[in-house]
Amino acid sequence: MSASVDPLVRDVAVCIKADLERLTVEMTSMFSEVIPEFRHDDEVRRLMVASTSSNLVAILDILSLGISGDDITVPPAAAEYARRFAQHDLSLEALLRAYRLGEHMFLQQAMTTLRALDRTTHEALAATSRIALLVNSYIDQVIEGLVDIYDNERRRWDARSDATRAAQIRAVLDTEELDLASAEQMLATPLRGWHLAIIIWVPPGSPDPGGLLRTGTAMLAAATGKAPLIITIDERNCWAWISSSGKPTLDADRLDTELRRRPALRMAIGEPGSGLDGFRRTFRDAQRARGVAIANTRADRQLTLHSRIALAGLLLDHLPEVRAFAHRVLGDLMHDDEPTARLRDTLQVFLDARGSFTDAAARMHVHKNTVHYRVRKAEEILGHPVTEHRLELEVALMACAQLGLDGRLAEPGR
Repeated sequence: MSASVDPLVRDVAVCIKADLERLTVEMTSMFSEVIPEFRHDDEVRRLMVASTSSNLVAILDILSLGISGDDITVPPAAAEYARRFAQHDLSLEALLRAYRLGEHMFLQQAMTTLRALDRTTHEALAATSRIALLVNSYIDQVIEGLVDIYDNERRRWDARSDATRAAQIRAVLDTEELDLASAEQMLATPLRGWHLAIIIWVPPGSPDPGGLLRTGTAMLAAATGKAPLIITIDERNCWAWISSSGKPTLDADRLDTELRRRPALRMAIGEPGSGLDGFRRTFRDAQRARGVAIANTRADRQLTLHSRIALAGLLLDHLPEVRAFAHRVLGDLMHDDEPTARLRDTLQVFLDARGSFTDAAARMHVHKNTVHYRVRKAEEILGHPVTEHRLELEVALMACAQLGLDGRLAEPGR
């Protein structure tokens, strides 16, 4: 049937081509009226018109010249317009909607042309069916190419924007003489309120690190009720700030629960600070919290709050000295084996419970006699009662637990 209808399809294409300028104007005007994303400035509007015209020319060539669908490619003007759409952070959905609206408008024009040619109903229906099939095939293939073009440009543009943003953030963090007004101008962000810094990262070897980072930022927004300022540092690391007029709140329990569903995600969170100094200080807190998290290979903690590891964070830059101190205080209680680690854990809980065997047993969900036995065993290893040198003992136990001094230190960047 296609052979018999092809001459009529060509006649329709010739008629439309003769009126191409008017159709292009009407189609682009319709896009601007119906789709808000198509209301551009003059420069981008000219590119939109060129994109529309190039697609119409390509469709008319297919109808009039019998070009194979295998040879369909995205016209250069249409490809550039898709890139510009991505650069302006306009939605891909809006772009694709325009293509479907344009397809519908073209088919309406084809039917109007067929009526003017005064052909039989059978011929008109056959030609309409053929045109619709060819136009739909063209639109489908072009859209497939446009999606790739848009996504690639979005990633490239985001990477460039993130690199610039990261450089600006680093300048604000590191330039002490920078005043508040200059910092706000540089970041285009108010800094006079309260801030909470978060570092999100994914260990090496984790699949889809970019997707995990995006998931992490969504978790953070849900746990704080605020949209964070996000800076992507590289494919496995991003920095975030929650800012508000009042002190930011964090649902740590919710965040911890959500993180357990994504075992490869890690977060380190600073403590709230106000103004420019607070913006910097909360980030330094988050950095120390991350350092503690990656230092302890045994704990493998996903969520590290600076408020819970502040002392360990201060010791982080002096690990050899801290290790020597802990070994001097704990002696053989530093041994790297499961039974000794259990004694350290029990002793730490016992001291935190102010020496109450009953309270410690309740916290550890074991019998009171078990706590009593382990404490006495630890005292045998120490060579003195736990009430002696208590402060040094608690600091040494804390360092072992939070910095992993009884195990091998992690490689940087874990």
